[in-house]
Amino acid sequence: MDKQTAIRYLEERAADFYALSDKVWDHAEIRFGEKQSAQDYAAFLEAEGFAVTVGIARLKTAFRAEWGSGKPVIGFLGEYDALAGLSQKAGVAVKEALENGGNGHGCGHNLLGVGALMGAVGLKHALEAEGKPGTVVFFGCPAEEGGSGKTFMAREGCFDQLDAAFSWHPDTRNMMPPGPVLANDVIRYSFTGKASHAAAAPEAGRSALDALELMNIGVQFLREHMPSTARIHYAITDAGGNSPNIVQPHASALYQIRAPFAPELAQLLERVNNIARGAALMTDTQVEIRFLKGTSNTVLIPALDEVMYNNMCEIPNPVAHAQDLAFADEIVKTQNPELPENAFDLRVKPFNKAGNVPIPGSSDTGDVSWVCPVSQCAASTWPVGTAAHTWQAVACGKSDFAHRGMLYAGQVLAATAVDVCNRPEILAEAWKQLKEKTGNQPYHCPIPPEITPELLESETT
Repeated sequence: MDKQTAIRYLEERAADFYALSDKVWDHAEIRFGEKQSAQDYAAFLEAEGFAVTVGIARLKTAFRAEWGSGKPVIGFLGEYDALAGLSQKAGVAVKEALENGGNGHGCGHNLLGVGALMGAVGLKHALEAEGKPGTVVFFGCPAEEGGSGKTFMAREGCFDQLDAAFSWHPDTRNMMPPGPVLANDVIRYSFTGKASHAAAAPEAGRSALDALELMNIGVQFLREHMPSTARIHYAITDAGGNSPNIVQPHASALYQIRAPFAPELAQLLERVNNIARGAALMTDTQVEIRFLKGTSNTVLIPALDEVMYNNMCEIPNPVAHAQDLAFADEIVKTQNPELPENAFDLRVKPFNKAGNVPIPGSSDTGDVSWVCPVSQCAASTWPVGTAAHTWQAVACGKSDFAHRGMLYAGQVLAATAVDVCNRPEILAEAWKQLKEKTGNQPYHCPIPPEITPELLESETT
């Protein structure tokens, strides 16, 4: 197959994809609530000839869209969830919410999902044009932000039939990942004590807040003795009340624990759990440890990443026009008063084949990468210095430059998939590398079986 067939087709259809991305940006639905976004995707894919099944893996807003038959079976991973509290007007370089307290696409998932869809549509068009066998599967993956949608989907076997899967992420650079993202667990620690008058009868009380504070102090001391690439964050979600003259009978916190590899994370989690148990013992309180969600580290596959990198270098990068640069300069000024030499970084970064620089973040794409070979790139859609999960990223989400960055990413994914279909030896090597890197161990879902999507939905929304 000629991958230019897919590349040209996506360029011709660009306006259709831009419109869908903007529609998803407008909805800005958060984890487990992406009902309208999933419907819009399903309608678009059905019009493209895909058979769509909505509500897979017990997730109401997850879906599978399939076209074709036979081998290879190529998957594309799309996301479409927004972030709470990041409502922002598009194209406005001043913090100005569309809706006070509303949601916003601060991680660019409106672009991510549609760019991945473009990869699927591009591959389908190339297979169809030349009458080649192959199955194209697009997965609508909800709740990446705080919900681990793909982890639940992996646990239910959604990706088991894939020969490979592809995705990408909006960024300030065009690059392949220099290393894996971190494995990640989220746990709620809830302490229960006994209320009492803090002045008249303090000895009768058992302070849950004391226990929580002691736990936090214990974790601070743990930081010196954990791997430097690991991370622990927390938020106190219940301080026990607003009255200082009451011994606080309840207190809780959410903890997020990250480590480069799943076995390291399991060890670190147990140490944090022991600190919580120790804090409860010291204060004569009780602690409930509730595991909420987890994701695995990504397994990088050089055999696929090199093919994707070569396509990034071959396909023309997005061009920044005058209006793009003017808006970018305004966005950059809100974050750094000293403007960089170039508001956009359009060069493709060198490919780090060693893949040995861990990325200090997490993604449920890691769980898919334990099931089948996965490759994903980053493409420039935001000005230099723009951080994800900010109103600035939301403001850029419907810009012409973001659209062109998404088109570039979609073309890269489609071209990479065509290369893989043309050369079966790539997939053979990819599977060999996956087995080597995982020690030929089967995928083990980090979310315990008793944790269901329904329970997590009620906990986090």
